[in-house]
Amino acid sequence: MRYPQGGGLTAERQQFRERLRLQAAKLFALGKVSAAIAKDLRVSVRSVQRWRRTWDEDGPRSLRSQGPASLPRLSEQQFA
Repeated sequence: MRYPQGGGLTAERQQFRERLRLQAAKLFALGKVSAAIAKDLRVSVRSVQRWRRTWDEDGPRSLRSQGPASLPRLSEQQFA
């Protein structure tokens, strides 16, 4: 999702997506198929497949949020 200010997801939305990925990781460990996980979490099968590939390669820690996609363009002083 793109915003005109150059940002990405809000912090709340990033946390929400991270929780989804970590829930998916628990279901991967239980051997659930991607389609069932996608339906349970109400996300696309493609997203679950991408998460599973990352989980397979680097483990559950790889599904944690990497932080904001871009840094703010203005400093705190410029906001004031």
